[in-house]
Amino acid sequence: MPMSRAALLVLADGRFPAGGHAHSGGAEAAVVAGRIRTAEDLAAFCRGRLHTAGLTAAALAAAAAHGHDPLALDEAADARTPSPALRAAAHKLGRQLMRAARATWPDEELDALALARPRGAHQPVVLGLTARAAGLGPEDAAHCAAYETVGGPATAVVRLLSLNPFEATAVLARLAPELDLVAERAAAAGRGPIDELPAASSPLLDIAAEAHAGRPVRLFAS
Repeated sequence: MPMSRAALLVLADGRFPAGGHAHSGGAEAAVVAGRIRTAEDLAAFCRGRLHTAGLTAAALAAAAAHGHDPLALDEAADARTPSPALRAAAHKLGRQLMRAARATWPDEELDALALARPRGAHQPVVLGLTARAAGLGPEDAAHCAAYETVGGPATAVVRLLSLNPFEATAVLARLAPELDLVAERAAAAGRGPIDELPAASSPLLDIAAEAHAGRPVRLFAS
């Protein structure tokens, strides 16, 4: 299948029914803790998330798009996700993305992973296979994963704090050069052995995710 930039737009569109709208990427927990109050705080949060969780997710997605074994990648994603709450969220998002992907770009590799992981594989792994099914390349998959890492929190903070959406969009636009660098680094890493994929850690995100999962009242699932 030839590469299609239009397919990349469809996959990266926030309206693609992959379930991301229900997740804040840790932003709600950061707002509750007082770590995000302004657009400048959002920028710092997104930058940190991009270079840790974002790099890891983008590399997993790129590796899947390169054609690495998705089951081995799913195990690698587990090893890189110490928080049970974040693992559960990744599986839930992976299951929802799988449903949307199979309806949009029917593919035998997606079918095989859905059969092997009926409760859901990690979302970045499914994303990489989806990109592959759509005729996209590893760097495209990496860009999607990296952008999701910051786009979700930015959208969530607009809702959580009534932050000016123009300011939130400006944060994302200013991060564009770093998004490109992370995606390029991830795509290059995705060519190599699975054991050598990035495993950048973000302990505060893990701790906050566990606290958020135990909150009786919350707007977002994660």
